[in-house]
Amino acid sequence: MTTTRVEPAAPADQGAARRLGLRRLRVPATAGYLSALVVVSTVFSVLSDSAQSKVVLHASTNLHNLLDGRVSTLLASALVIGDVAGSWVLIPLLACLLALAELRFGALHLVRVFLAGHIGATLVVAGGLWVSVEAGWLPTSIRWAEDVGISYGAMALVGALVATVPPRWRWAWSGSWLLVSGGGVLLGQSFTNVGHLVSFCIGSIVGYCMIRAGAGTPRRLTKVEWGLLAVSVLLAVILLMG
Repeated sequence: MTTTRVEPAAPADQGAARRLGLRRLRVPATAGYLSALVVVSTVFSVLSDSAQSKVVLHASTNLHNLLDGRVSTLLASALVIGDVAGSWVLIPLLACLLALAELRFGALHLVRVFLAGHIGATLVVAGGLWVSVEAGWLPTSIRWAEDVGISYGAMALVGALVATVPPRWRWAWSGSWLLVSGGGVLLGQSFTNVGHLVSFCIGSIVGYCMIRAGAGTPRRLTKVEWGLLAVSVLLAVILLMG
């Protein structure tokens, strides 16, 4: 009878495993965007009320700015969170959502989904507002409405996360958020509520396309990712209720 002896892993192998784990936790796109948000929010917080209003109106993707050809607001609006106090609550929560999406989809796909939701929903809402104003259904003052923030991009990511949740939960995930965001439109009756619904739908379409293409990450969520998902749910609830 022979005995097989199992040698312990060499320190070098253990170090390589730890380095691999650290590389997997790197989220450069998340870190870059959050850094920009922190800088902008810090500067914004020290401005006077009148100066803050000017910044928000300048960065808003409202009809006045878009029809005036200021397409740069499509990106600038995602860097300004109008509520100073709320920004310091939203940014840490957003960090969890972005990190989870980047860990599962990669940096490039994270950026694509976020921008698709942010820009896509903005343009759809703007088109609806333009038609409504021209038809006389809404007052012309809505052309100068404040419209900045991270909610459209964030809701698109929430929709796309359907590609990461366990298969048996996918319809429940999409159906629940669709019901909540649709209810927000009926109760809130604001263009922001419509934007949340549109951006979620955009993200969901992307998520299901990923599933069909086999691009959805098949591996199970880790404990860290489950925690990030829980915080992401909290962020979505706050955005939809706000």
